[in-house]
Amino acid sequence: MSESTQTHYRACHLCEAICGLVITTKGDEVVSIKGDKEDPVSKGFICPKATAIADIHTDPDRIRQPMKRVGDQWTPISWDEAIELTAQKLVETQQQHGANSVGFYAGNPGVHNYGNMTHGPLLRRAVKTRNNYSATSLDQLPHHLTSYALYGHQSFIPVPDIDRTQLMVIFGGNPLASNGSIMTMPNAPGRFKALQARGGRLVVVDPRRTETANIADQHLFVRPGQDAYVLMAIIHTLFKEKWLNHDHLTPYLNDLDQVEAAVTEFDLALAEQQSGIQAADIKQLAYDLAHTDKAVLYGRMGVSVQRFGALCQWAIQIINILIGALDSEGGALVPSPAFGFITKGANGAGHFDLFRSRVSDLPEFAGELPTVALAEEMLTPGEDQIRAMVTIAGNPVISAANASQLDTAFAQLDFYVAIDFYINATTRHANVILPPTSPLEHDHYDIAFLRLAVHDSARYNPAVFEPAEDALHDWEIFNALSARIAALKGVDFKPLPAPDQLIAHGIEHGPYGKNQQPTMHLSMDQLKNASHGVDLGPLKTGLIQRLNTEDSKIHCAPEFIINDLKRLLASKGEVDSKALLLIGRRHIRSNNSWMHNYHRLVKGKPRWQLMMHPDDLSRLGIDDASEVIIESRVGQVTTTVLATDEVMPGVVSLPHGWGHQRKGIKLQIAQQQFGVNCNELTDNKLIDELCGNAALNGVPVQVRLAG
Repeated sequence: MSESTQTHYRACHLCEAICGLVITTKGDEVVSIKGDKEDPVSKGFICPKATAIADIHTDPDRIRQPMKRVGDQWTPISWDEAIELTAQKLVETQQQHGANSVGFYAGNPGVHNYGNMTHGPLLRRAVKTRNNYSATSLDQLPHHLTSYALYGHQSFIPVPDIDRTQLMVIFGGNPLASNGSIMTMPNAPGRFKALQARGGRLVVVDPRRTETANIADQHLFVRPGQDAYVLMAIIHTLFKEKWLNHDHLTPYLNDLDQVEAAVTEFDLALAEQQSGIQAADIKQLAYDLAHTDKAVLYGRMGVSVQRFGALCQWAIQIINILIGALDSEGGALVPSPAFGFITKGANGAGHFDLFRSRVSDLPEFAGELPTVALAEEMLTPGEDQIRAMVTIAGNPVISAANASQLDTAFAQLDFYVAIDFYINATTRHANVILPPTSPLEHDHYDIAFLRLAVHDSARYNPAVFEPAEDALHDWEIFNALSARIAALKGVDFKPLPAPDQLIAHGIEHGPYGKNQQPTMHLSMDQLKNASHGVDLGPLKTGLIQRLNTEDSKIHCAPEFIINDLKRLLASKGEVDSKALLLIGRRHIRSNNSWMHNYHRLVKGKPRWQLMMHPDDLSRLGIDDASEVIIESRVGQVTTTVLATDEVMPGVVSLPHGWGHQRKGIKLQIAQQQFGVNCNELTDNKLIDELCGNAALNGVPVQVRLAG
């Protein structure tokens, strides 16, 4: 690289907001990172995480060449040796123990890297196993399942048209910390401020007074895991009061009468009893949603990762249908991305319950089994026991339920390869680590998040730095490893071209391609010449023409959803007013388990304490700032308690992603942090029984004074 100062334009890949950046470099040094004011969606906004991109690139803990573990020692090896050893071990394992004896786990950082998304499936096809797992079932699986059931495609997910709405109601989401999630929304503070400035309202329903709830026009505390009763009561009320406004969708709605019949027992009184929200407040919420022009309902982690996550996400879609928000400006719209545009017959629609996990009989979705089953599939002897693992940008020993069980499971594998550039709580157990290039060393196109954006745009970014001569991009690793596995198995293999070529082909055949005769023709060449990206305009209506269902209608009452309402109804009365229920917590500087090794993101006030209401502390004889033991069915941790009325009585909050102090981890800054792993407490048996998604919120715990 030249030693002269250069300017680069880049999307931030550290969270779903994908804000536009201006990166100034001199030689191999990042001089500054600022927001790109000409980006069509973020318009100059960035959050503190953006500065960490430079830290990742220069991090001395980042692995830059393949590593092999012998005992507790790591030794650098060549790419040829690493690929050959990995391929041989995976193929030998399958030859000796069967196809399903190899497992896959993919973490969420891979979704931020388009080479991983385009070429990762090659390796899965080369290995061919049913034991596929990912962070999806620790997170947004209920969103995908609901979209698949109602609209025919797992990625056909309507997002709030935040820039035109007049009422946004949020259940269990905190966009001021997440920058939007399953809703790519840069500058959440500015967008909410604009909503309120034009006379609109923001309402938050959450067990904690989050950063978003703190600026909302109304905040309602709700008992963790009881949101489904509130949502069903809203549906019940909308039908009962005839507050319906779905005329533009009526010809395309199947089985709406079945929905009305299914929610008859979920009245306001039951919702109040279960949730702690006054019946009058729930009815008013239903009224406001139905009588506000351009209203929308949105729900995220708090309602997804709980026992009734799929029911919650289904109910949110039904409410948006009933109030006329779906496919309406200011309501909920499906984005129109240049690549991955979903219309009838689109690939990757998904499937549900085609096969089940061996030990706990949990259903697959889109070829993946629930991650709560991963440890037991490794630890339980018998046919199809997982004996070798592949992880891709994942750290399930920190990120998944019952972390101690997973730690034990990974430690006893016959062979484990990690495609990763850190030695973390999980990859310390690997036999081989294959490190891809750093984010600034490869080009970039957002595949996933442009499909979830609140404003349509497209953006391609070239690499900022040239990679080292012997470095490989992740897509090159997938090509090489897949080719060698195929050769050892004696089957044909055809490598894929570079990711930008695949994206170029997809754009050319997408809604803005020349064959579609759109108002705006777009090509990869144009994107490469558009440093700041291309503005494709506000979200558009037209959902009906794009439905993936066979009959081109919205299936409002999927049988497996309606049947699951019986499980919800059977849970009434289970609420123990004296129980402490654990919920998670997110901070603007933190993104899951992989952002605690950068000084600029961990500095400042500690953010890892247990939040607890003063009334609960008083009842248990615990003082603020004391050391406490938190215990659940599966484990216990010791940490410092923080007295605050930010959480409602009966609720405790511990943030996700901490706990990097284990022996063998090579993350110098992260290991110095005092936070503990909340997933030592979450329970692999506490799940959404409908789909197997982990219930990471609403976990029963006990808290006592340490010592």
